Amino acid sequence: MHRRQFMNLATLAGASMVMRPRFAFAGEPVSDRKIRMGIVGGRFGAGFYFHEHPNCIVEAVSDLRADRREVLQKKYNCKKSYESLELLIRDKNIDAVFIATGAPDHARHVLAALNAGKHVLCAVPAAMTLEECATLLDTVKKTGLTYMMAETTVYRQNTISVKRMYREGKFGNIFSAAAEYNHPGLEVLFWENGEPTWRHGFPPMHYPTHCTAFLISVTGERLTEVSGIGWGDGSPLLKNNPYNNPFWNETAFFKTNKGLPFRVEVNWRGALRGVERGEWRGDKMSFFSAQEEGQDHIIVRSAETMGHDDAGFQHKEPVVELYKQTQWWQTDMLPQPLRHNSGHDGSHTFITHEFIDALIKNRSPEVNIHEALAYTTPGIVAHQSALKNGECMKIPVFD
Repeated sequence: MHRRQFMNLATLAGASMVMRPRFAFAGEPVSDRKIRMGIVGGRFGAGFYFHEHPNCIVEAVSDLRADRREVLQKKYNCKKSYESLELLIRDKNIDAVFIATGAPDHARHVLAALNAGKHVLCAVPAAMTLEECATLLDTVKKTGLTYMMAETTVYRQNTISVKRMYREGKFGNIFSAAAEYNHPGLEVLFWENGEPTWRHGFPPMHYPTHCTAFLISVTGERLTEVSGIGWGDGSPLLKNNPYNNPFWNETAFFKTNKGLPFRVEVNWRGALRGVERGEWRGDKMSFFSAQEEGQDHIIVRSAETMGHDDAGFQHKEPVVELYKQTQWWQTDMLPQPLRHNSGHDGSHTFITHEFIDALIKNRSPEVNIHEALAYTTPGIVAHQSALKNGECMKIPVFD
């Protein structure tokens, strides 16, 4: 290869790394170091695999409820437990904490852990307000500690495939994208033992990351403007919720920093199939995630073959094909003990490994603080827009 060719390739590679998050994993352990984890939150926190990672030991667990602490101890083969996060983060043997508590508490709990000197993996979303987002970023910078958000969409098997396709240029130019997260029937989680939970009336767009990650984790774009529309039916189930939220469902129409459209729907109620899916539309190829979990994804390719539409007009026929999904969790992208299926379409083992591997190698995780805020803040502003009848609003970029 001539030197000029090499330099051109190197320049393209460097630009590529700047434009989108790194796709970085290491299959087998490269160190004997053990990260000592604390797990906080006995529901979502019990769905991960830190005890299986060759570079990790679960040092302690915590939940406010004794029964959930017992679940965590059993799952992670851990003898030590604490009755609160505040007690756990005082443990000097703990290097890092996985915070899997209720969404409204994430920012407060992350800040407490960072200020106690702990690296943090946190469930989604990162925060509830733009002010919390700014404080999180400042604190991560000030402490120099590692922060990662446990966004499952980034590590769904079809998202991993799409990231590879995008890097290889198979889409050509992506000119629009869409994503939806449907979780009908969520109202059954509004109360527990007669008491309201944090989910009572939770604004759909305050939980946007399962959608926004479909685009941002692939292309590295930032969402810069939004018009949001909400739907509510005046149901008494939404009355007196702590968020003053009148909506069951919300749709957001985003504009990216490339000037491209991105439509997002988050729906809690209706005649819907429960799903988390994305669509990426390009001038050479498009990819449509399955409408239901377990169904086939679809690829559409542009072609030169001429055909006729249903009105008899001649046009170029697209090539439509089913995509045979690679199960990436079976590959050397993960250490051998983690090569099994897991929650959210195989994503939980990937999240486990990415966080531990980032700490072992002293590198930034793929869903670092900047990416986490890029996934989270658009939803916060989209909900504000919906409350203002769709007013177009600017989205701050915390980069």
